[in-house]
Amino acid sequence: MSKPEIVVVLNNIRSLYNVGSIFRTSDALGIHKLYLCGITGTPEHYRLAKTALKALGAVDWEYKQSAYRTVRQLKKAGYHIVSLEITPSSKPLNPISKRPLALVLGHEISGVENRILAQSDEVLHIPMQGLGTSMNVAVAYGIAAYVLR
Repeated sequence: MSKPEIVVVLNNIRSLYNVGSIFRTSDALGIHKLYLCGITGTPEHYRLAKTALKALGAVDWEYKQSAYRTVRQLKKAGYHIVSLEITPSSKPLNPISKRPLALVLGHEISGVENRILAQSDEVLHIPMQGLGTSMNVAVAYGIAAYVLR
């Protein structure tokens, strides 16, 4: 049985530890590829490599300067673009059968850029039950990637 293709676009993720955790989760879930964009660290950084462990050799990745241009290219290539972000019009996270799929994650403070949200086919959020309105990007990614997988 072939795995459905899912790629992930990391839009200015500032924490190397978050990026390393995203690599590990991507390996565990069989994610096809990571696009590391903007200020997102790459595996040459020691702290990222330390957190990612063996996943660096198992997950395909590519650095791209612009997440926006990357999303536009993926959309033109037929990817269903899904951004994980809390917005007034975002919908609760749910399984999506459309493939290939590109999941976009945003900066830990400012989130996914508005112009990327405008290119998205869907904007999804994880419903929160407690006092907090958001969670760590690596944790949120793990939840979203598992549901979308």
